[in-house]
Amino acid sequence: MIRILIADDQHLVRGALAALLNLEEDIQVVAQCADGDEVAAALHAHPADIALLDVQMPRQDGLRTAAELRTSHPGVKVLILTTFDRPGYFRQAFEAGAHGFLVKDSPPAELITAIRRVYRGDKVVDPQRARLSVESRSNPLTVREREILSLAASGSPVSQIASAVHLSAGTVRNHLSNAIGKTSTANRIEAARQAREMGWI
Repeated sequence: MIRILIADDQHLVRGALAALLNLEEDIQVVAQCADGDEVAAALHAHPADIALLDVQMPRQDGLRTAAELRTSHPGVKVLILTTFDRPGYFRQAFEAGAHGFLVKDSPPAELITAIRRVYRGDKVVDPQRARLSVESRSNPLTVREREILSLAASGSPVSQIASAVHLSAGTVRNHLSNAIGKTSTANRIEAARQAREMGWI
């Protein structure tokens, strides 16, 4: 029996996935979580073979959760599910240790096949998405720009960001200006959004 944990902040999606997977004789959904920060505790209570993780969740996303599971639960394989088919997410998923990556509009049979393949130890990699990931632009942001842009994404004021990274407000503004220019966006919020979509932060 392949034991599955599902983490997705949308209740209907979680329920539909669980109902679908529980129809299979060799698959059992043992736990459901509404956010990535619930996954580790759920796995302690309900050991699973595979964690199906949504990318975008409100407190802790699936990519960060996947990276944490690689250390805390190395025996649990991760299959990333996302609504947003972006090259950056694909690259980040495998860098975080995921064993597979599927978009949510994939046919049910494809998901079930992917689960069985991941359980056997295979990597589930769609050739088209892999090609797009390779062809997408390399990260133009410096380490400091990535750090500051990540903080700016939440709307934190410059003074707060400056305090967090131990820089002057003027230096932070310069880094943000550089990041906005490199992402060809109009402001820091758009720059952060663009950088996340590309997998740069």
